[in-house]
Amino acid sequence: MTTLVPAAGWAGAMLGLAGSIVLGVLGLRAQRRPDAVRHRQLRVAVWCMLGGAVLAMAALEVALLTDNFAVSYVAETHSRATPLLFTITSAWAALDGSLVLWALVLAGYTAVVARGVPDTSDRLGTGALGLLGLVAAFFFAMILLAANPFEILANPPADGPGPNPILADNFLIALHPPMLYLGYVGFTVPFAYAMSALLLREGGVDWLRRTRRANLVAWSFLTGGLVLGGWWSYEVLGWGGYWAWDPVENAALIPWLVATAFIHSSVVQVRRGMLQAWNFVLVLATFALTILGTFLTRSSVVVSVHSFSQSPIGPALLAFFVVVVVFGLTLIVLRAERVASLSRPESLASREGMFLVNNLLLSLFAFVVLLGTTYPILVEALTGQQVSVGRPFFDRMAVPLGFALLLAMGVGPVTPYRHATAAVLWERLRIPLLAAAVASVAVVGAGVRSPGVVAVVGIAAGIATSTVRQLLVSAPARTPAGLLRLVRGQRGYWGGQLAHLGVALTAAVIAVSGGLAERSTITLDRGQSAEFAGYTVTFEVSERHQLPDRLVTDAHIVLRSGGEIVRVAEPRLNSFPGQTQAVGNPSVWTTPAQDVYVALGALTPERVTLNLFRYPFMVWLWLAGALVAAGGFWALGGRRWRPGPVAESRKEPRSEVGSGV
Repeated sequence: MTTLVPAAGWAGAMLGLAGSIVLGVLGLRAQRRPDAVRHRQLRVAVWCMLGGAVLAMAALEVALLTDNFAVSYVAETHSRATPLLFTITSAWAALDGSLVLWALVLAGYTAVVARGVPDTSDRLGTGALGLLGLVAAFFFAMILLAANPFEILANPPADGPGPNPILADNFLIALHPPMLYLGYVGFTVPFAYAMSALLLREGGVDWLRRTRRANLVAWSFLTGGLVLGGWWSYEVLGWGGYWAWDPVENAALIPWLVATAFIHSSVVQVRRGMLQAWNFVLVLATFALTILGTFLTRSSVVVSVHSFSQSPIGPALLAFFVVVVVFGLTLIVLRAERVASLSRPESLASREGMFLVNNLLLSLFAFVVLLGTTYPILVEALTGQQVSVGRPFFDRMAVPLGFALLLAMGVGPVTPYRHATAAVLWERLRIPLLAAAVASVAVVGAGVRSPGVVAVVGIAAGIATSTVRQLLVSAPARTPAGLLRLVRGQRGYWGGQLAHLGVALTAAVIAVSGGLAERSTITLDRGQSAEFAGYTVTFEVSERHQLPDRLVTDAHIVLRSGGEIVRVAEPRLNSFPGQTQAVGNPSVWTTPAQDVYVALGALTPERVTLNLFRYPFMVWLWLAGALVAAGGFWALGGRRWRPGPVAESRKEPRSEVGSGV
């Protein structure tokens, strides 16, 4: 059993590599000569690829669950005292295992794509399968050659150090990385179809129609992964925030921004035949940025709580990134005459014009974040000097871009295609503008004096009112049944509007919680009290608890309001075997109106230093993020794209809804 399990894992990776290579070769060959390859051969290659990935991940999990310390990965990332949940999640908590998860997710997506390729006469589909196989072959090769988790140790230890302490303290580790991978890896599918179309010298919308759902699935999962990552940072790391513009956080945000631009611009191409070349660039950029993000996360070029330690695969990932970019751009240039759009927006005051503005803003936002993230790396690589780009830069650039995006998001959905007159825009915007003004006045009346907070809340209220107005105007009957029929019948559009509502609510909560937050650092002796945010904070006692995998030292902090105890917070320090520094965990008291956040700065039996925060409406941030992801998933229920001409000839719908995401 000691050697059987890693041998099975190694065999699975080999089988996956062989299946991927065969799929790559046969898929591209079938694209050129459909009669030279049988469909069954492609299916066998796909199942070998998927079966190998499943076998490799299963072997890794079995090795962890059976405490097989003869396996190098288990000896480095596991201990006998690790709880069951974190034993399972250890499979993707370190570099080698995370690549196995990547290969498994990619194999799963490839199997789904293969189901949609009926036979080898589908040249677009077989070419996409071939490219998916080649991408998978790269990752299987990395598993076997550069980051093999199945190496057998000649002298295995009796126990191991366990997983990274910050990855073994919250259930979100079971959700956050898999969701990010389902997002990251999913963007391989539209990339493969786009490059397959270029290899065939085809433009058009067929590849967009066939990848719409894959793109929405990947985008929705990446959205959820970003939200869960912020929640995990907030609940676990104890620094009082949820987004620090950390390089690896940015590495997930950048492809999300570009993918969001692609989702919107693809609507314009399908409906109006515009932005075709731009869509090829966006889909290439999205996939390439996922590879760049993987390089940042899995190499040692950045210092981050997310990144792994010294890694041998950094150069390989960087080389693969360069190959992808050069290959994609070369194809786009060579097929320039095929992908050039024949029509352009008639006016910026139109739906397609607003989509274009939206695209430019999202792309500029992504470029700014990319520049701030990679600038220190490039400077150090070229000059040897270490520089940093901190939060002030990102905040200074993100705030105006965020305002502009919110405005575009409020105006775009109510703007007609082709051309919008001032009278039409006023008719559709006057009620949302009134709601925005009322909300702004109400916020000022509540005591808020920050212009930024007032503006964001006003815009968010306008977006919400605009969405409700469109729903009522477009519904065949203003009854619950009529509204439900409308939302179900046009799930693509209303899924997009649901996501817009989530983004608006997210912006409002970020502005309010950040602008009205209260912060304080206090030091208390045992039994001593201090005032904070209307509460009396008292340090009662410090206790120690020995758990199987750690020593927990907590502080009992009593919060009183009006003399009554309203909460007993228990922030703690976790001391793990083999770790020289304790890992802190905050205590967060969440209500619909506010979060009271208590984190330890220092702790002795008789004295405690506390970092205290009060954030208004913080729980609504996580709900707003879930609403954004839910909008993407709701849009999946829309009708499947079917072959047909570009919808330039369609008449403008009588309602204001139009074509959605």
